[in-house]
Amino acid sequence: MLAIGDKVVYPMHGAGVIEAVEEHEVLGLRQAYYILTMPYGGMKVMIPMKNADNIGLREVIGEPEVSRVIDVLQTAPIQVNANWNRRFNVNLSKIKSGNIFEVAEVVRNLMLQDRVKKLSTGERRLLDTARQILVSELVLACNMDLSSVELWIDGLFAENTSDH
Repeated sequence: MLAIGDKVVYPMHGAGVIEAVEEHEVLGLRQAYYILTMPYGGMKVMIPMKNADNIGLREVIGEPEVSRVIDVLQTAPIQVNANWNRRFNVNLSKIKSGNIFEVAEVVRNLMLQDRVKKLSTGERRLLDTARQILVSELVLACNMDLSSVELWIDGLFAENTSDH
């Protein structure tokens, strides 16, 4: 059971902190909700407690997993010769999974792809979403601020390209 103060990840939305547990009536149904504050934009989100497992709400990664995320970001991607539509759907399902390592793969693949050939509008939005989710979790996992994490990720890619 999650508690106030826990750092959690809400798939497709990113990481946040449980600020409160409150009862609310929505569409005539009264139930308990986790109230999350998201570091990206300070948005507040209400998640029904009874649905937390179904939607994949999970705790933020720890230090060992942060190292694995960095490894994923720095590993050369497997060449995918699929058309953009198939690639888009694969990336979207990885983001929806809520798995931080799959989200990191999407960020890595799309950032590198963008350097070779500019991304389509749809893939650009996908990259922005994946990056926001990744950054929001790293902010909470590493106790760093938003701009520091963004610069850190950009720096990893700057190092990555100078090796090739």
